[in-house]
Amino acid sequence: MNPIIHEIFNEIPLTDEASHYLYSKLQKITLKKRAFLLRAGEEINDIYYIHDGCLRTYFIDATGKEHTLQFAVKGWWISDYIALYGKEKTKSVSHIECIKEATLFRIPKSEFDELCVEMPKVSSFYIDKLELAFATFQRRILDNLTLSAKERYINFLNTYPDIEQNVKNYHIASFLGITTESLSRIRKEISQG
Repeated sequence: MNPIIHEIFNEIPLTDEASHYLYSKLQKITLKKRAFLLRAGEEINDIYYIHDGCLRTYFIDATGKEHTLQFAVKGWWISDYIALYGKEKTKSVSHIECIKEATLFRIPKSEFDELCVEMPKVSSFYIDKLELAFATFQRRILDNLTLSAKERYINFLNTYPDIEQNVKNYHIASFLGITTESLSRIRKEISQG
C-alpha cells in the first residue's frame, strides 16, 4: 500500500489497486512558513490533509482583530468549512496560514464526494472524521463558555502538545480568547506550580 494512503486512511483495509487509485486523486502541496493556503474572499473547492507541519485558520472581524479558529497538525484535515459545507454558497470567510513549513495533500471536494460514492469505506471513514471534528469544535465552544483561561490553556497544551514552540504567543492567546499578557501570567502560574 502507498505509504501516504496508509497514513491518511490507516483505519481502512485497502487493496493495492484501491490505494493506487486514491493516491492518483491527491495533489501534493508544500508551503513555506508564513505562506497562505487560503485567504478570506477566495473561492474554495478543496480539502487538505496535513502530512507534516502546522497551519492556523483565523478570521478577522470588522474591527481588524484576528480570531484563531483552529491549529492543524500532522494527521488533521483542513479547509474553510463554512464556505465548503455551509448552506449558503460563499467564498472563504477565513484565512489559512502556514506557521511551520508543511506538506499537504489536496483533493477537490467534488472528487472526494465521488470517491465516497465509489468506495463506501472512504465515506464511512470521512463521516467518522467529520463527527470527531464537530464534537471537537462543540467541546471548544463549551470550554470557552465554562472554563477559566488557565483551564483552556491546559486543554490547549493537551490537544497540541508539540506545537507551542512553533506558534506565536498572540496566536495562542487569540485561540484561547485572552490577551497575551494573560497568557504570560498563566504560564508563570503553571511554572511556579
